[in-house]
Amino acid sequence: MRAKITGMHTRFQVLLAALTLFAGQKALAQQKPDPATLPDAPAPKQDRQDPAQKQQQNIWQSPMGLIARKSFFYPELATTPGPLTSAQKFKLFLSKSTAPPQILSSMAGAGISEARGTLPGYGQGGEGFGKRFGASMAGGASSHFFGTFLLPALLHEDPRYFVRLNGGFAARAGHALRRALVIRTDAGGETLNWPGTLGPLAAEGLANTYLPDSERTVGKTFERYGIRIGFGAANNLLKEYWPTIFKRLRIAKVAPGLQP
Repeated sequence: MRAKITGMHTRFQVLLAALTLFAGQKALAQQKPDPATLPDAPAPKQDRQDPAQKQQQNIWQSPMGLIARKSFFYPELATTPGPLTSAQKFKLFLSKSTAPPQILSSMAGAGISEARGTLPGYGQGGEGFGKRFGASMAGGASSHFFGTFLLPALLHEDPRYFVRLNGGFAARAGHALRRALVIRTDAGGETLNWPGTLGPLAAEGLANTYLPDSERTVGKTFERYGIRIGFGAANNLLKEYWPTIFKRLRIAKVAPGLQP
C-alpha cells in the first residue's frame, strides 16, 4: 500500500513539473514581441540648422561668452546676442544717461568750459559750473534718448556695443571706429548707424532751447555735433578695451561683451 502511494506521489510530482515547464514556455512566448507588430526603427533626426547659425550658436555658448556680465560703468556693453525689446532699449537709455562716463565727462566738460570762459552766459563760480554741468547732462540724456531708444526702436536696430574680444590693436581699434558708422540690427545683420548719426544731431538741435543765445547758431550747433561724434568714436575704443583692462585688474563687475 505504501509503495502504491509513493508511486502516485512520484507521478504527481512529474506531472506538476511538466505543467510548470509548459506554463513557463507559454509565458515566454507571450512576452516575446511579434516582429510583425514591432514599430519601425525611428529615423535619425536631421539637423536642419544652417551651418553659419550653428557656428554662431557655438560661439555664443563658448566659455568666454558665458562669463558675460552686465557692466556698471558701460551698461551698453552687450551680454547677450539680442535682440532687445523697445522697453529694454528705454531702460538702456536711462542707464546710459546716469552712467559714470556721462557724469564724469559732464563734470570735466563743465570745469574746462568754466576755466576757458566758454558759455559766458552761464557766468562763473558755483552757479556757472552747475549750469554748465546740467546742460552737459541734458545734452547727453537727449542724445541717448534719440540714439539709444527712439531711433533704434523705430528702425529695429541694436544700440549696444559688441566687443570684438580678439585680434590685435589695429583690428580692435578698427572695429571700435567702424562701430561709429555701422550698427547691428535686431535681426543680427548690419546697417548704417542712423541712431548714432542722427541722435546727436537731434540732441544738439534740442540744446538750442536751453543754451545761451550765443550758442544757438547753425555754426555752433554743428560744431557741438562734430565734437559729440568725435567723442563717441573715441569712447568706443575705451569700450572695446574696457573688459580687457578690468579682466587684468581682476575686477569682477565687468561685461566682456559678445562678438561673433
